[in-house]
Amino acid sequence: MAYQYDTQNIFAKILRGEIPNKTVIETEHTLAFEDIAPQAPVHVLVIPKGPYQTWDHFAAEASEAEIVDYTRTIQAVVNQFDLAPGDDREGYRLIVNAGEAGIQEVPHLHTHILSGRVLGRMLRD
Repeated sequence: MAYQYDTQNIFAKILRGEIPNKTVIETEHTLAFEDIAPQAPVHVLVIPKGPYQTWDHFAAEASEAEIVDYTRTIQAVVNQFDLAPGDDREGYRLIVNAGEAGIQEVPHLHTHILSGRVLGRMLRD
C-alpha cells in the first residue's frame, strides 16, 4: 500500500514546533505529550517523529531504531506515571486507532495511554 502522509496534520505541526504541547518525554525518534482533551486522569499521546500514518505503516517502514525507541518511550511513560498494574496500581490502557473504521482522527500514528480511573469496556455488542 502506498501511504500519502499529510504534512499539515496537527501532530506534524506539533513536531515542527508550530503548535505548543505539554511534553512528557522526548527522545530521538518519539514525542510523548499530554492530550489536550483528556478522557482519563492520565491521558498521554505517544507519536513517532517520522511521517507514519498508522501502526501497519510504521511496522512496515520504520527503522528498527524507531520501533524500539517508540515502544520503549511508551514503557517510559508507564514508568513515569507509575501505571503498571500491581500492589495499589490499577493499570492502564493503550489505544491505537487506524483508518476510518478505527476512528482515527489524526492521520499520524499515535498511541493513547489512559489511566487513573476504571475505563470500562472498550466495545459492546
